[in-house]
Amino acid sequence: MSTLPPAIGRERFPRQSFGALHSQIKQARVLLIGAGGIGCELLKNLVTTGFGEIHIIDLDTIDLSNLNRQFLFRHEHIKKPKALVSASEDGGRPKLNRYKVARDVASTFNPGVKLEAHHADVRHSRFNVEWFQQFRLVFNALDNLAARRHVNKMCLAADIVLIESGTTGFDGQVQPIKKGMTACYDCSEKEVPKTYPVCTIRSTPSQPIHCIVWAKSYLLPELFGVSEDQEAIFDHSEDSENKQEIENLKREAQALKSIRESMTSDSFPLNVFNKVFKDDIERLKSMEDMWKSRKPPQALDYKDLQAQASAIETTIPANDQKVWQVVENFAVFKDSLRRLSERFQLLKATAVDDSSMSIITFDKDDNDTLDFVTAGANLRSAVFGIESKSKFDVKEMAGNIIPAIATTNAMTAALCVFQAMKLMREEYARAKMLFLSQSEARTINSEMLSPPNPNCGVCNVASSRLLVDMKRATLNDLVDGILRSQLNYGEEISVSNEVGILYDPDLEDNLDKKLSDLGIQDESFLTITDEADENPRVNLQFSISSSKSLTDDLKAITLPQKPEIPLRPTKPSEVGANGASNGVHEESEIDRKRKREPENASSGDDHRVKRGKADMVPRSANGAVVLDDEGTEGAIVLD
Repeated sequence: MSTLPPAIGRERFPRQSFGALHSQIKQARVLLIGAGGIGCELLKNLVTTGFGEIHIIDLDTIDLSNLNRQFLFRHEHIKKPKALVSASEDGGRPKLNRYKVARDVASTFNPGVKLEAHHADVRHSRFNVEWFQQFRLVFNALDNLAARRHVNKMCLAADIVLIESGTTGFDGQVQPIKKGMTACYDCSEKEVPKTYPVCTIRSTPSQPIHCIVWAKSYLLPELFGVSEDQEAIFDHSEDSENKQEIENLKREAQALKSIRESMTSDSFPLNVFNKVFKDDIERLKSMEDMWKSRKPPQALDYKDLQAQASAIETTIPANDQKVWQVVENFAVFKDSLRRLSERFQLLKATAVDDSSMSIITFDKDDNDTLDFVTAGANLRSAVFGIESKSKFDVKEMAGNIIPAIATTNAMTAALCVFQAMKLMREEYARAKMLFLSQSEARTINSEMLSPPNPNCGVCNVASSRLLVDMKRATLNDLVDGILRSQLNYGEEISVSNEVGILYDPDLEDNLDKKLSDLGIQDESFLTITDEADENPRVNLQFSISSSKSLTDDLKAITLPQKPEIPLRPTKPSEVGANGASNGVHEESEIDRKRKREPENASSGDDHRVKRGKADMVPRSANGAVVLDDEGTEGAIVLD
């Protein structure tokens, strides 16, 4: 038996494996963002490798479905925050004893590693550029597109190496990102979620997913959650196609609110059913022009279905693989409505105030809400002559589930650490883009890292910092006092942030407004776009730092260091053998700067919308709207 002390014995093989790099690893402070499928495996790998200090950020809580692939978590951890359960300590806040067991699970791999956990959104202002700069490496293990883009931007601004990773089923990917040397996360176009118009969801569904979204994101919240007049789930833009439908939504929401108040009465199931499967359907059917080219909906009759439902067994919900008949869906709908009503009344009775604790939200592992959404969606499908789906299928579709395989997560996490070793040695030329795939020929494939995309609006930018007195600084102080006076910009410039365009030559209404009144906060970003016809410069990205040292006798905005802003690279045109441009019209700079419509926007910071002059909601090429549904880590996309 070895007589070596545990710490020395534990470090013996890492020291032999890593050599001189071992001491760097022990002293390194790294950040892991995401404690899910990849994150659990990656945390274990980082701890056993011996990284001296590991910070973990995760906003999610633990679901039952996580337990089969996220091995740090146990059944008793369900509904608790992943980050705290993984490390049991909340970054300087008091320790929570209930997370002690889970902390011990992670720390047993290497008790000498310091773990700091933050149950928070990585986009919170406290995780600013300076905070990111304390880390040697950042590991991304996220499944949210907006959060991944934010981390990419922060690591670029802090000039910290990022190792991006993700999995889908048997496929996995690892991408090292180093500012100025490799392509960033936004250098290539990312696939966006499929979109569904609000008028389709509410009035003319044609696919099962339309009915599922209706049941999950409209009917359930209206009866047991936050009403649509309180929660912006649907597109409330003022375009002519949706305006009438939005008014209909408001009227229907008011009617359901009245029905909701009768929840304790015996007529509640009848009132709900007749409202959504009879009255609303007959109203739609009366709009004859809508059904000239499609089959009109057929309302359901409560009494007829009630008479047939007496023979339906109560065990129907347990058969999640079967596609239920209409009468079976009716029976499950009534039963789930009863269960949810009882839960809702109990929540109201035990709530201290009218807080969010007295609402019921959809959870794919909650049989009550899943039965309600499945039955409600299938009844609506019957109304519109659409194929019904099994409870199992609805769970996958409503839960925005991307198949997760523990083996893929483990392999991807291991590849992240392999790449980290190269980056710790600053051997950037040896780092590679890695891909996992279900292939008999080769499971792991690699390719050389691409250089930065010269037309990327995220990494091909100049960066600088502004010190701002948020109580005094106006937009004009920035435009005239900094951009034109100190940085020699001309008239054709625009100022924007993640919300939209704040200033350009056609939008001068905001010049006298304070930056704080325009939604600009401490540790946020501003993007300056040079729209000059000749020799425009690349975008300039300012990080905003609120400063209390700027007294009244000083300017309200100061630029500590003047940035170097190179010229924007020109895009090569496609020229044919005869010297023509192959019939392709090359859009001029004037064309581009006058086109402010969101559907022409690209990914990254070039995706802008004029504040006060255009629809505030980002849209895709077909006019669809993507709204993040953070509660489910997915997106409800409506038009």
